[in-house]
Amino acid sequence: MRDPLVNYLRAQRKRTGLSQEELASLLGYASKDAISQHELFKSVPPLIMAFGYEVIFQAPMSELFAGLRDAVELSVQKELLEFERKLLKEVQKSRSRRPSAVLLHKLEWLKRHPARRLSSDLPPPKR
Repeated sequence: MRDPLVNYLRAQRKRTGLSQEELASLLGYASKDAISQHELFKSVPPLIMAFGYEVIFQAPMSELFAGLRDAVELSVQKELLEFERKLLKEVQKSRSRRPSAVLLHKLEWLKRHPARRLSSDLPPPKR
């Protein structure tokens, strides 16, 4: 399967038959320039405009911005893995005393986090 596009705004706009000018007007933009920038992956719309796209096209942002969402997910997975490693080091350092309840709670939360299941596919952290 091919990697998803950063976004599917142009395809959705074409499907509805809207022009860039009409879509811009619906979203409160004065010109089509921002729409063009979003469709060409040259800029990411502000969150409020992304919600506007979602409402207009009746499609979730995660589908409209599939490639962007995948990139964010990968980045967050890496950060969660690094965070877990950091917490485990804190547990090892506290061998002489019991780890705090907050620390153990965070580790338990990470253990149940869906991204953790995918973290085994990630490269090892930079040293």
